Amino acid sequence: MAEIKYEIIKTLGIISENSKGWTKELNLVSWNDKDPKYDIREWNPEHNRMSKGITLTAEEMQNIRELLENTEL
Repeated sequence: MAEIKYEIIKTLGIISENSKGWTKELNLVSWNDKDPKYDIREWNPEHNRMSKGITLTAEEMQNIRELLENTEL
């Protein structure tokens, strides 16, 4: 299996932390030298292991922002 290259371009914030020290984060990540995308997933403290997550384009992130602005939480 090919190695996946990634670079966390910008950490936007930590959403939560579990008892093992892994943090669920919102980051701007470049995968395999491509343009950065918004990314939500859990990372270990060293940021060398990660869980499955979700990546979003700027347009998708804007759509989520608009949905949340119009939603009562």
